[in-house]
Amino acid sequence: MPVHIGYAAMLERFPPAEAVALAALAESHGFTGVMASDHFQPWLPAQGQSSFVWSVLAALGERTTGDLGPGVTTPTFRWHPAMVAQASATLGALYPGRHWLGIGSGEALNEHIVGHYWPEAPERINRMFEAVDVIKKLFAGSLAGRDVRHSGQYFKLESTRLWTMPAVAPQIFVAASGPVTARRAGRNVDGLITTGAPAERLAALLTRFAEGAREGGRDPSKMPKVLQLHLSWAATDEEAMRNALVEWPNGGMRFARSDIRSPFEFEQLARTVRAEDFKGQMVISADPDVHRADIQRHLDLGFDRVYLHNVGRNQAEFLEVFGREVLPALRA
Repeated sequence: MPVHIGYAAMLERFPPAEAVALAALAESHGFTGVMASDHFQPWLPAQGQSSFVWSVLAALGERTTGDLGPGVTTPTFRWHPAMVAQASATLGALYPGRHWLGIGSGEALNEHIVGHYWPEAPERINRMFEAVDVIKKLFAGSLAGRDVRHSGQYFKLESTRLWTMPAVAPQIFVAASGPVTARRAGRNVDGLITTGAPAERLAALLTRFAEGAREGGRDPSKMPKVLQLHLSWAATDEEAMRNALVEWPNGGMRFARSDIRSPFEFEQLARTVRAEDFKGQMVISADPDVHRADIQRHLDLGFDRVYLHNVGRNQAEFLEVFGREVLPALRA
């Protein structure tokens, strides 16, 4: 069975036209899909970008042939879930069988900008799953040709439907970093999304997701398990470490980031990150085989889709080297 290794288009780091061109270049080197980040602000001022993910996804659909989705969007603060459902359904209609919908509970960096109260994590997660219910209702009702409505704890939807739908509703994946959310995802959606973490933590997430799937009467082996994997590859180990420290200090932060509101506040925290903080958090190496082994470990854990984000600006070189030396050696 072919291995599904996709490209992570980081819209907080690259202008939209460049991100689209890099995704097309990735496909030419053997990458098989695109996960595009949904940000209103970059993590750091120096990253310098934050384009509108739904516009970029449409452009990606024109320039590539693989799967594509936002990894992840938050239909709870900036967006009412009905609007996310409409955006997703439109992409699904434009690119049948290619689009999936990744949903998360959000970070203050992106979501606080509309001035809402920023709740604690349990409420954010409950909001996310209610938003999923609204989106699922709209997908199902619209495919059946009927209006739906919703009146819940956090959201209301007056009687309506989506008038543009693909023949099959997009799959919904939920982002989880903890076991409770992973289990709820298994019960309620089509797949799981998470990011790189120590193996024991990821194994626990996959176990809880599988438990939730079985509780929902589904076979977890047939449900997508999606991983976004941050890494730093460059021509030398020193350059790879420099890229990590300058471009992606996020990877060395060992504290929760969901309450940080400003890129400038994030910049101050990033100054505390040191080279040793990346150990066990993110692979930093000039050796493609070291990265190949790390990706293979994640495939062996049970992930069936891995989207790679190389933190340096050396994207073209990374895509060429990994397409030649890493992707062909991976096995499902």
